[in-house]
Amino acid sequence: MNLSEKSTENVEYMIEKIKDKLKVLNMGAIKPSHFDEEMYEELRYLYDHIMKKDSFSPNEMQALAEELGNLRKV
Repeated sequence: MNLSEKSTENVEYMIEKIKDKLKVLNMGAIKPSHFDEEMYEELRYLYDHIMKKDSFSPNEMQALAEELGNLRKV
């Protein structure tokens, strides 16, 4: 997967991987359709950060959830 290109497919891929890595319990809370390519660079930065780590503290999980919320479409 070439994440250097902005595309709907890449947004979907990153969101699904983020959900898997963070073990999101409410799968409906984070959907690829909630995000668009306008925030691609920010989403990619968040994705890269999440994929680098093996575990997250409760505070980190909260911060990541808030950041994902900030990246959602209005």
